[in-house]
Amino acid sequence: MKIAENAYVAMNYCLTLDSGEEVDRSEEGSPLGFIFGRGQIIPGLEKKLMGMVKGDSARVTVEPEDGYGVVQDEMRQEIPRSQFPPDADVQPGVFQAHGPNGPIVFEIISITDDMVLADFNHPLAGKRLHFDITVTEVREAHPEELVEATDSCGCGCSSSDSQQDCGCSSDKKEGCGSGCNC
Repeated sequence: MKIAENAYVAMNYCLTLDSGEEVDRSEEGSPLGFIFGRGQIIPGLEKKLMGMVKGDSARVTVEPEDGYGVVQDEMRQEIPRSQFPPDADVQPGVFQAHGPNGPIVFEIISITDDMVLADFNHPLAGKRLHFDITVTEVREAHPEELVEATDSCGCGCSSSDSQQDCGCSSDKKEGCGSGCNC
């Protein structure tokens, strides 16, 4: 069976950047499974998988516009230091906070006595992505899998989330959480 709309697909993958740095991979014996065409993976990778069959391998390059988007300057914001809990370890680097809709992850760029410069772009925004993939399974999705699969933008946002715009480059913005920038 070829990969097509609403097929269940499983694949092993290794994701690297232009520098060769490995940033993600499927665990040995645990391929990534998803319903094709439901926005559960980034659009550029999904497009390249169309028509592949079990056993196919490929090196797929995804440009930022079809991955996690381009870096958006408006996603960098200054936040008063007073908005952080007094006991929070506010340091440059990845920071996780709890917002009204659940966890929010962002990067702290710099800190002054009274302001924190935060970047809410996805960490892979603006990056060309290189996937080494091997398709391990292609089959018709079971009805319950189709029900469970939600139209999302591939970054954990789903139609059951609050109605916010996360900066998705596709038409699947509805239901995305803030800051996901897919």
